[in-house]
Amino acid sequence: MAETRDVVELILQDHRRMEDLFRLMRSVEADRAAALREFADLLIAHALAEEAKVYPALKRYKHIDDEEVEHGEHEHDEGNKALLDLLEVEEVGSEEWDSKLEALVEAVTHHADEEERTILNGARENVAMERREELGVAFTEERERRLKAGCGSLDNVRDIVHS
Repeated sequence: MAETRDVVELILQDHRRMEDLFRLMRSVEADRAAALREFADLLIAHALAEEAKVYPALKRYKHIDDEEVEHGEHEHDEGNKALLDLLEVEEVGSEEWDSKLEALVEAVTHHADEEERTILNGARENVAMERREELGVAFTEERERRLKAGCGSLDNVRDIVHS
């Protein structure tokens, strides 16, 4: 993928990677546990970076709906809860695991689709590229900081969900 600093493109790249990881987590040939570990780190780092660096900045634009941004934060909570439910399943590939995976896929796919149609299209149309690149740098730095801290660990996800 081409290197970009545009926050819209960076978020979209993460969404596509999450879709790839869903495919791996569904595949009996793949290392599903490893895919889940990568997914957990990515989902938590991505959401926390959006909430810390992107969403507050986008709320300042009059053509970006504050309610959509707040709704996005609520959907992050739903995705985090679905992730926790899957992380707590003991046996990868069990019926319970498959069921919890599908709930996670549903929550995250719904959010990504909605975010792309509302918040990201709004940002693309109303935020100058220079500002989107500034936000992209801030998003990337926060995301990387969270990834290095192992933000997708079971204990951390538990703390986030129960806080």
